[in-house]
Amino acid sequence: MTTEVSASLIATLPGHYYTDPDVFRQEQERLFESLWCCAVRAADLGGPGAYRTVQIGRESVLITRARDGGLRAFLNVCRHRGARLCADEAGEVRRSLQCPYHAWTYDLDGRLIAAPNLTRMPDVDRAAHGLVEVALREWLGYAWVCLAEQPPSFEDTVIGEAVERLGDPASIERYRTQDLALGHRVRYDVRANWKLIVENFMECYHCATIHPELTDVLPEFADGFAAQYYVGHGAVFGEDVHGFTVDGSAGFGRLPGVADDQDRRYYAITVKPTVFVNLVPDHVILHRMFPLAVDRTVVECDWLYAPDIVASGADLSKSVELFHRVNEQDFAACERTQPAMGSRAYRGGGVLVPTEHHIGIFHEWLIRHLTA
Repeated sequence: MTTEVSASLIATLPGHYYTDPDVFRQEQERLFESLWCCAVRAADLGGPGAYRTVQIGRESVLITRARDGGLRAFLNVCRHRGARLCADEAGEVRRSLQCPYHAWTYDLDGRLIAAPNLTRMPDVDRAAHGLVEVALREWLGYAWVCLAEQPPSFEDTVIGEAVERLGDPASIERYRTQDLALGHRVRYDVRANWKLIVENFMECYHCATIHPELTDVLPEFADGFAAQYYVGHGAVFGEDVHGFTVDGSAGFGRLPGVADDQDRRYYAITVKPTVFVNLVPDHVILHRMFPLAVDRTVVECDWLYAPDIVASGADLSKSVELFHRVNEQDFAACERTQPAMGSRAYRGGGVLVPTEHHIGIFHEWLIRHLTA
């Protein structure tokens, strides 16, 4: 069964791209383990010795705050016999990282510093047996990692996505996301393929159907055109809307760097493969996706505000509730779609209407990386 297409309709990916474990394995290798992925919020690692572990593709990645105050990333694997060095998602050590199996011990910068009977083996090169380092860059207040031996240009493939969407780098820099404070975080465990979540975020053809609160705040979304359909466009708040809140009531003061022409607008950016950035005048919402299986994706969503707003104990509930509802509505739709990806009715895929044609560019990007 093949999908018929016309000038108005273009074909999607076939259904097996969302169900086939072999396709997911290729994505792990050629996307998540080869491109830059947003791993952790830098401020979550306080002082030296703080660490976080995250799953990137098939690898557990360990991110530490070193004694010099910088962040380091390593594969979470002891170089002796391969035991997982840190089993917890987060923690803190005083001086070093020690494998619980044979007590091989590493400095916070990954260097092997001790092991039982190591002094009796003077020929062992401690530098050569340190933890395997992973490339790390900080941007927007987050640590981004790349497992590739030769990472692609961060400026071209990460910052470039924001520039391509907004038209210039200053448009996102004005929000000074790296200086904002975490106001709220929700982790969602979504029983759907990661691509369904990306595709859903990129389009608004569904907004009038499942997002009543969002379309009340952003009336133009009811017409089906997503903000990402246009370069540089930000969806305008409704005339009677005072803030990006669940009932349209006032939020907080505009972030200091936000320009006048960015006020009362919502901007959305997809940083492929696994990050969404949402910009509104008084806060920033950032989604990080962690695809764990062909039909399971963990999404961590952070709501970021001016530090004085968070420190004051201000009530963030109406602000948080709007996009929390959007998330739940979107993820329910993705979970509703996932089972049909294995149906013979979707064997040849579906179709994209004109307001979704930009999703076709995402599909082309995916195929290009999988077949490179």
